[in-house]
Amino acid sequence: MQPNFVLMKLPDETGMEFVEILPFTPANRNNLIGWIAGRSDGAQYGTSVVYDFPKTKLVDGPLQIEARIDQNAQLSAIDAMESARIPRPARALLVIPTGRALLYAEPIYLQAERSPMPELRLVVLALQDRLAYGPTFESALAALFGGAASSLSAAPASTELARNAPAAAGSPRPAAGLNALIAEAAKDLAAYQRLTAEGKLGEAGQKLEELKRALDKLNTRQR
Repeated sequence: MQPNFVLMKLPDETGMEFVEILPFTPANRNNLIGWIAGRSDGAQYGTSVVYDFPKTKLVDGPLQIEARIDQNAQLSAIDAMESARIPRPARALLVIPTGRALLYAEPIYLQAERSPMPELRLVVLALQDRLAYGPTFESALAALFGGAASSLSAAPASTELARNAPAAAGSPRPAAGLNALIAEAAKDLAAYQRLTAEGKLGEAGQKLEELKRALDKLNTRQR
């Protein structure tokens, strides 16, 4: 994997930092045993910190996640587009530390040979033993946490959540809280992307932390 540059608050730290993070797998094994952060700010410039996972817990590594994506019949059909000589798929797996869990996110783009601008086709999310996907980050979150069905088509996440979450008459719908958290995470991601593009890195880092908190809340509700 290529390392990711992100603005984030490292565990046990108080301030936001610009860091380069890289998941780490041991030689000849595919499971993830930790991740490394290269630091770039202030007195920590040029130093690195390593976070080790418990040896008693197996965590799927990037190759294992990619294998699960490739084994999915619907998702593997996207890669078949390359052999059909139509816009070729481009994939970039990201590992996002959230609380006490890791969220794998892989946006899949289609890029025509004569077009420099790739088009987002699908977002695949994986958490522990769960895999979900959708045409947007929000719809993929709804499938991963809210019980909505994974789909290649653009179905509104709120509609899917309402359809898949039964509620007793006169009682609040249990999907309401999940729907709000999913919408919050999608909003934070959009704000992070916008602020980063505008060069407002401090504000972007705050939005990234808010996104991670929303994802951690979603993960906690699933336990």
